[in-house]
Amino acid sequence: MKLASFSYGNTEGFGIVTDGGVIDLKKRLNNKYGDLKSFIEKNDAEEINISTDQIDYTLEEISFLPVIPNPKKIVCVGLNYHAHIDEVGVQKAEFPIIFLRVPNSQIGHQNDLILPKESFRFDYEGEIAVIIGKSGRRIKQEEALGYVAGYSCYNDGSIRDWQLRTQQWGPGKNFDGTGAFGPWMVTKDEIKDGEVLTLETRLNGEVMQRSSTDKLIFSIPELIAFISTFTTLNPGDVIVTGTPGGVGDKRNPQIYLKDGDKVEVEVSKIGTLSNKVKAE
Repeated sequence: MKLASFSYGNTEGFGIVTDGGVIDLKKRLNNKYGDLKSFIEKNDAEEINISTDQIDYTLEEISFLPVIPNPKKIVCVGLNYHAHIDEVGVQKAEFPIIFLRVPNSQIGHQNDLILPKESFRFDYEGEIAVIIGKSGRRIKQEEALGYVAGYSCYNDGSIRDWQLRTQQWGPGKNFDGTGAFGPWMVTKDEIKDGEVLTLETRLNGEVMQRSSTDKLIFSIPELIAFISTFTTLNPGDVIVTGTPGGVGDKRNPQIYLKDGDKVEVEVSKIGTLSNKVKAE
């Protein structure tokens, strides 16, 4: 099942995405849940047993929001593919490299990524996002996938010169509107535990990154176990699992996003996150 957050007119909602359009769960469930995060937290499977024969909106009538617009935490992982480590020229880390994003750095599917006035070194990073479904602390690796609600596509857009101004990457990863999250969450039951997912990033139709989850240095269960050791994971929290090789900053010549560019992040079994770039 595909679950998305969206706006319709002046109203924000969430619902099921079908081939024909969107079923508005917020409206169908009489506003029992304010957003997708609270719906995931209740985890009441019976609530989804509603008719999907008739849509509430077409896809053209809505504006996609980030899958989880208001997560408590967006935990990102750096340098988690061998090819990316090789192009950056560093050694494999003993433990996952962790940094955080803030919610207002994110946009939804088909919204514009913002190239800020302060830099031209805006880079793409296609990734796979994990959405947490239930609270847990010190989660065992062998039990970790039981805490997953679903998976999505992510573009961890980076302002490279600001990222590298200090040893902490936060500034370059948190400019407003520089990351994209969507278009929807595919629920965990649609993807087998351990199933290999393929990730591809395209810039104006040209493939820039292509890899798969079997090439992750730290697997999704390892990441959940590690992160939940130092912080409680809550429903709606997001873990962004790392980008493969092929980023623009490490190409020769370097490639940076410019006004009018189109970036697509496609993950097998999930879909394609698509955004254009707009200069601020």
